[in-house]
Amino acid sequence: MSKVPRSFRLLEELEKGEKGLGPESCSYGLADADDITMTRWNGTILGPPHSNHENRIYSVSIECGPKYPDEPPTITFISKINLPCVDQSTGEVNKEKFNTLKDWKRLYNMETILLDLRKEMASPANKKLVQPEEGSTFK
Repeated sequence: MSKVPRSFRLLEELEKGEKGLGPESCSYGLADADDITMTRWNGTILGPPHSNHENRIYSVSIECGPKYPDEPPTITFISKINLPCVDQSTGEVNKEKFNTLKDWKRLYNMETILLDLRKEMASPANKKLVQPEEGSTFK
């Protein structure tokens, strides 16, 4: 089976993200429409209901390096969040503490990551964690 080139894969993701074809609980798109390398992306995650994240919108930056999708992108929360897999000084999602990145598969995509981060927020271990003041950011 042949591999889909990085640029084709990212164009597919861009089209899906721009058309809003994914789930309503997350969205993503290019940070700069002129970025022909399609490296830097913005994403949002709606906090899951029945958790301390409910009614919050979390912003993340996504960086798809030259080896994406063979290697996972770097995900950094812009919105402050208290989750075990997020570095509390930088907002970066720790690849070793977040299974989707640690056990990365080529078929995963940005939507997979955003949805799995949302599931992480809703997990019994994390849904009641005290969260930083709404609107606070890492940068």
